Amino acid sequence: MVRVWHRTNAAPPIMIYVNSSAIRAVDYDAQSETLYIQFTSQRRVFTFPGVPYAVYVGLIEARSHGAYYNAFIRGRYA
Repeated sequence: MVRVWHRTNAAPPIMIYVNSSAIRAVDYDAQSETLYIQFTSQRRVFTFPGVPYAVYVGLIEARSHGAYYNAFIRGRYA
């Protein structure tokens, strides 16, 4: 199950916009190992806890952010 980030007392993620038809923006919190993704089809930001930093870097550096998400993130982190 993917958790959805909602505004609370915690600071909102600072999103990095990526050039992708599937993913609008991403952010990563190294302290909690939480990846935040906003997809192009939705306004809300999804949270993926327990994501290693290397996976985040791979997503940022991928030629296809959507393909990387499907191969290495989707269904693996909840």
